Amino acid sequence: MRVIAALGKSAAWLLDAAAFVASVLVVGLMLLLVAGRYLFGWSIVGLLEVIMMCGMWLYMLGALIASRRKEHLVVDFFAQKFGDGWAREAHRILVGVITFAATAFFTLLAWRMLQWSFEHPQTTPGMGIPLWIPQSAILVAAVGSGLYALRDIVLAGLALSSARARTAIRSEEALSWKA
Repeated sequence: MRVIAALGKSAAWLLDAAAFVASVLVVGLMLLLVAGRYLFGWSIVGLLEVIMMCGMWLYMLGALIASRRKEHLVVDFFAQKFGDGWAREAHRILVGVITFAATAFFTLLAWRMLQWSFEHPQTTPGMGIPLWIPQSAILVAAVGSGLYALRDIVLAGLALSSARARTAIRSEEALSWKA
């Protein structure tokens, strides 16, 4: 478990660092583009393409970070109704399985898009950047979100087994109290 926790922390650090670099690039290059155009009259060919590519990576890394932190879009109406115990953990497993299935489908679609991009190579008009570079961000986010869904399933499964053990102990205590 320590190895998995260390791997998770390393992945989190790498994601945060990559998102920070992408943020700095998007903001810095956008400032350069605006200042160049309006202050100096420069027209920097291809700069907007680089900004859009960095923006694509920033959006997908942000989605992956939200998935890691469990801050993605959720509907927790049922989770709040269950309270603590095995029903809540069983619900978490169900949500994890549905999330994993959706990300697996999304991964398949992203992979097919990237495959098509390699078979029919296209580049941006200004700098000739291959389009598979920003498109690969979608695949990275899909695979990463699927891995985080698997993590959630495993953690919910461990919590479910612990919740069942607590329920069994409470039942035994209740029976021994009556005796």
